[in-house]
Amino acid sequence: MIKSELVQKLAEQNPHLYQRDVENVVNAILRTISDALARGDRVELRGFGIFSVKKRGARTGRNPKTGDLVAVSEKVVPVFKTGKEMRQRLNPASPKKRKRATAGATAISRLVEA
Repeated sequence: MIKSELVQKLAEQNPHLYQRDVENVVNAILRTISDALARGDRVELRGFGIFSVKKRGARTGRNPKTGDLVAVSEKVVPVFKTGKEMRQRLNPASPKKRKRATAGATAISRLVEA
């Protein structure tokens, strides 16, 4: 889904709002998240996930075409970690499997029974 599809879907779900107002709200939310990340803050949306930034240190890389060593400067990259509710929604609960007893546990249970 791209931003315009998100705006359209939200406008359909909220017919009392104009599409341009929905677009302004979506842009404001995304701008606020971007500004917070630019400041180095973390943004947590409960049930959805956490946006944060991670610092990658400087390193020596290789030019894939020539194989020459290249200095890669340090950089800050955005990171997203899904929330618990999102993970559960993406991975519906499946029947739990019984754990098989390990050899040590089986030997101990035999000694207890004897």
